[in-house]
Order: sequence, then C-alpha cells, then structure tokens
Amino acid sequence: MESRERILESAKRLFAKRGFERTATLAIAHEAGTSESQLVRYFQTKTGLLQAIFDESWETLNQSIQPVVVGAANAREALVGVLETVIAAFGRDPELAHLLLFEGRRIRGASSEVLLSKGFLDFENLLRVLIHRGKKDGSFHPDLNDFAMASALLGATEAMIRDRLMARGEFSDEELRAIFFAMLEGFAPHS
Repeated sequence: MESRERILESAKRLFAKRGFERTATLAIAHEAGTSESQLVRYFQTKTGLLQAIFDESWETLNQSIQPVVVGAANAREALVGVLETVIAAFGRDPELAHLLLFEGRRIRGASSEVLLSKGFLDFENLLRVLIHRGKKDGSFHPDLNDFAMASALLGATEAMIRDRLMARGEFSDEELRAIFFAMLEGFAPHS
C-alpha cells in the first residue's frame, strides 16, 4: 500500500475513534508509518485530509449506487436499493459510517464553513432526481416538495444509523428498513 493510502486509512481509523478535532497529524503520520511532511505533501492540512476521505468515500459509494438506480423499475425501488447499498457499505466499514455521519457536516476552521464533499452533494442530488422521477412514475405524490422529501428521507435515515452507532438505538437493519418503507408509503399518492 502506498504512503497516501496508508495515511488515508490511518486518518479514517483515528478520526472515527478519536474525532477530527482530537486527532493530531503527527499521530496519523506515525500510525501510517510515514512522516508528517508526507501528509502535508499529499493533503496540505488535516482538513484537506478529511476532505479527501469524504471525496473518495462518497465517490466509491455513489459508483456502487449507480447500477442499482439504473436497474430499478421505478423510483421507489431505486430508493430502496440506495438504502440497501448504504446499509451494506456502512456494515462493511463502520469507521466510514462514523466519519460520514458524525464528522461530515461539522463546522471547520475560522471561516465557519460547513464541510460538504462533492460526493455528498451528488448523493443528495441523486435523491432529489429519484424523487422527481417517482412523481412521474406514480411512486410519490406529485404535490410534495422534492427538497423536503429528500431532506426527510436523508435526515431520518442518517439519524437512525447514527443512533445505532452510538448504541442509543436498539433496532436492527430490518427495523430501519421498515421505518424507511413506511416513510416511502407516506409519500405515495393516496387512492
């Protein structure tokens, strides 16, 4: 494994375990078996390193979602597939889940800027596109706001997964799916 990848993996592990603010670049470099100057060479700053983790993780996740979305018969089925893909990815890599859910939207630095990766913004946009598609294919009520629906689905799902990671939510993947399905049903046109 190259130095850059070792730094990314070490940072992901330490950020998930200790948090971004409490993890020193020296500790990351030490765990990666490299120098702090190598970390700076690749990522400039600790925030740049975190951004690289987010960007590369979201890119991988979004690529794994694409075939699911393309192969779905309708928007509801696509959203269920997206949920399944995210649950599986987070199950394989709980450190990634922790980082994306706990560090993904925190305020960083003096500029008080919220750090959102392009990959997250692409994912969020995909949800809105699927909701819009669902209004056309009959999966969702046409009068509901795309942004509000995407926010509700994303926010509730993130909160459930985050609570499970903090051991506050004692529910299974099946129970998480059941809540997600109930929300989708609530967005369906009423007959």
